Amino acid sequence: MNGIDPGYQPLYIDGMTTEKHTQPIDIELKKLENRVDELIHVCDRLSDENRSLKDQHKTLFSARKNLMEKNELVRTRVESMITRLRSMEKHP
Repeated sequence: MNGIDPGYQPLYIDGMTTEKHTQPIDIELKKLENRVDELIHVCDRLSDENRSLKDQHKTLFSARKNLMEKNELVRTRVESMITRLRSMEKHP
């Protein structure tokens, strides 16, 4: 014989084959782990980008509001000047 107790030979062979089958599973698990890490990184980056875009939107919205208020003020002043000019034309 080869020195292995026949009662333990199937366990020895199964142990050898299991080790060979475990290796591709470990490789796949490592690939999956790497992919999950990449996805976490992408999610973090997108979250930061989203936060930045929200801040930018808030700033631009505020600037737009201020410009609209200034535009309304200027429009009111111009209309007032036009009204005064027309009044001056009628009453020289």
